[in-house]
Amino acid sequence: MSIPNLLATGGLVMVPLLGLSILAMALVLERLVFWWQLTRQQDRVIQDTLALYRRSPRAAFQKLEQHANLPMARIFLAALELEQATPDEFRLALESAAQAELPLLRRFNTVFDTVISVAPLLGLLGTILGLIQSFSSLRLGDLGGTQTAGVTAGISEALISTAAGLIVAIITLLFANTFRGLYQRQVALIQEYGGQLELLHRRRQEYRSPPYAPTQ
Repeated sequence: MSIPNLLATGGLVMVPLLGLSILAMALVLERLVFWWQLTRQQDRVIQDTLALYRRSPRAAFQKLEQHANLPMARIFLAALELEQATPDEFRLALESAAQAELPLLRRFNTVFDTVISVAPLLGLLGTILGLIQSFSSLRLGDLGGTQTAGVTAGISEALISTAAGLIVAIITLLFANTFRGLYQRQVALIQEYGGQLELLHRRRQEYRSPPYAPTQ
């Protein structure tokens, strides 16, 4: 059965289900491109930056500026832009910048949750409407062809709308869980690499500080 026939047979609820499926797939494609670019570049850039910072903080800063499209690069830049920052100020800058980047990493999660919740309910609504149509077409003692066709059409509407709602919800759920896993991994990497940069900064500050206070 072709897609137009499925839409026609599934009843009125197929229109919002089609809209939800198009919305979900568009957002899934956007997230796939985002996470592909992020995972392909960011780890290498941050590791190179940490290696550069050990030798030259200025070179590390320039490296980050070249990749300012990456969330973790922006987090590091927010801390490195501070002049003569104490370790506590440096850590606070990292944490604040990380909190600002988290909404970007979990973008569209609310929309995905809405699609996952609403799609099965629309399918259930289609089931109810299909059964209503079937019962309204059924006449006791009259099993003619017209009445039988109405019952069959109602049952088809009920089954197709239910299946469509479940398919939209299941596919969206699979991608949403994948993106949640990538988000959790990214948060862990932010904490790991941020801790390494903070440690390097602290060691540099201690190296610059005098080992003892001068005596009078």
